[in-house]
Amino acid sequence: MPGNEENAPRINNEITSTQVLLVDENGVKVGITNTIEAIRMAQEQSLDLVEVAPLAQPPVCRIMDYGKYRYQLQKKEKDARKKQKVQELKEIKMRPKIDDHDFDFKTKAVRTFLERGHRVKVSVFFRGREMSFLDRGEEVLNRVIAECEDVGKCESKPMMEGRYMRLLLTPQAGQGASPKQASKTTKGE
Repeated sequence: MPGNEENAPRINNEITSTQVLLVDENGVKVGITNTIEAIRMAQEQSLDLVEVAPLAQPPVCRIMDYGKYRYQLQKKEKDARKKQKVQELKEIKMRPKIDDHDFDFKTKAVRTFLERGHRVKVSVFFRGREMSFLDRGEEVLNRVIAECEDVGKCESKPMMEGRYMRLLLTPQAGQGASPKQASKTTKGE
């Protein structure tokens, strides 16, 4: 039954108030009416009586086609979700003594993520004595920033978090293809 959802408005016999402020299907205010009479008027027109403002005194009810109303609400929500841009946070991990080939490979992945509109967290992990060479980790992160400056921008300087030195890159304004376009560009490569 459509009225069983938590946030769904009450319809027809679910309305508990004895009197309601009635609005007809054209949006014209009819006035304060007995609930049973309002339900009868709605059923005569093969429509539903829907409680649109339950907290008002008396509650405001409208005569409408509830099925059509629900369909339009679902359609609006679907359109809103379609227009929403999903931005994920991706993470790439590196080491302070990273090889050039590995660096190039991971930097290419960072660029791809930024081009698709995702934020990227680049982390350099330090083990044991590597903690005394933090400048090498900072050099690696600065190289990443330099390699990706045309597709992304750095939000803050590299910062230490425990044994990790981290950096957050965000796509440039206007960057980020839609997921359909992004999948087409990767297939073409």
